[in-house]
Amino acid sequence: MSGEAIILAGGLGTRLRERVPDLPKPLAPVAGRPFLYYVISYLLKEGIQKVVFALGYKHELISDYVSTTFPELNAVYFVEDEPLGTGGAILKALEHCTSDNVYIVNGDTLFQAKLREMHQTHLKQNALCTIALKPMQHFNRYGTVIINDAGRILKFEEKKEMEKGLINGGIYLINRTRFMDLPMPVPGSFERDFLEKYAPTEILTGVVHDKYFIDIGIPEDFDKAHIDFQPHRIPYSAIHPNWSLFLDRDGVINVEKENDYINSWDEFKFYEGVENAFRIFSGIFKHILIVTNQRGVGKGITNEEALKEIHQKLSSQIRLSGGRIDAMYYCTALEDHHPNRKPNPGMGLQAMEDFPDIIPQQSIMVGNNMSDMAFGKNVGMYTVLLTTTLPEPHRPHPLIDAVFPSLPAFAEYLHDNLSLKS
Repeated sequence: MSGEAIILAGGLGTRLRERVPDLPKPLAPVAGRPFLYYVISYLLKEGIQKVVFALGYKHELISDYVSTTFPELNAVYFVEDEPLGTGGAILKALEHCTSDNVYIVNGDTLFQAKLREMHQTHLKQNALCTIALKPMQHFNRYGTVIINDAGRILKFEEKKEMEKGLINGGIYLINRTRFMDLPMPVPGSFERDFLEKYAPTEILTGVVHDKYFIDIGIPEDFDKAHIDFQPHRIPYSAIHPNWSLFLDRDGVINVEKENDYINSWDEFKFYEGVENAFRIFSGIFKHILIVTNQRGVGKGITNEEALKEIHQKLSSQIRLSGGRIDAMYYCTALEDHHPNRKPNPGMGLQAMEDFPDIIPQQSIMVGNNMSDMAFGKNVGMYTVLLTTTLPEPHRPHPLIDAVFPSLPAFAEYLHDNLSLKS
């Protein structure tokens, strides 16, 4: 795959000026590090070996930081003497590249797309430009990208209130020679004068990646990034094959029914990617256990035999997908003080009685609400909050050791970051 990338880092960052008055936007401090640190680290992890920095405002601060923090990086710096726009900046930066295809990212955005997948699609489609697309729900800040079944980009739509759609994630893989041969106004907008202009006539492709995405261009997301990039309190490097994983059910494995209970297997719907997540977990953890409050049974709304059928079919489906569930525990009690009802530790204590080799300090509890987090801490485990049904926390919380958007995202993080030792 291509080993060259351009980072567009010349913007003034006027919308962040109140929070970061004297720095280029990519150097805005996030969780103790300049945001640019996370962007460069991501590119290096994805196999990028050379980065061309398109710079402008206070460019010397960025070049000094990069050369000091990433001394091994093959870094080239291009400074705009006057504003060139995104299109003009890319044209000039490409003059410092030699690869046939070059990645382009923004210095104030992090989208953890898989660059190798982009490269494969780009070559297969003989595309002029391939764009990493992020699926989003309930948004109005971004325009949407319309693609056909083959991934060909048909058009770009203006910002509007959307229930769901694909947005431009700000990562591009571009054919250098073909792009430089096109007429491009300077100064010019890459989005308007290239993407929107040539989508009807050139091969522009989109590759969908449901990965972590953050754009710190506005204060709200800048504040959110501080939470997202707080160091996890889970000692991932210490995880070994004797660790155990505890999981809540509704809102973690399957979609919750709003103001209701899952009363039959027909109503049970996996979140996308969960079955593959269990396959990943099964290669990491010795024990995988479900712990779920099921008050609907206690209320007489859900039949307990139907609940058992749901769990039997859930376990069977996970097994067919290459994963496993070693045990399932549920509490039907209505009383909050019942020892087995989360956040009380009863189900965890029962699991440790059934599996004597479970060590709480070598276990992780994953859930989608604070009662799950409190349960984990009451048992003595590490905790992971999924934001599938809750807004992301605005500040660190003593009950939460890590935050992920979904169970597949947590599984992929473990898969990408662990080197397990037996």
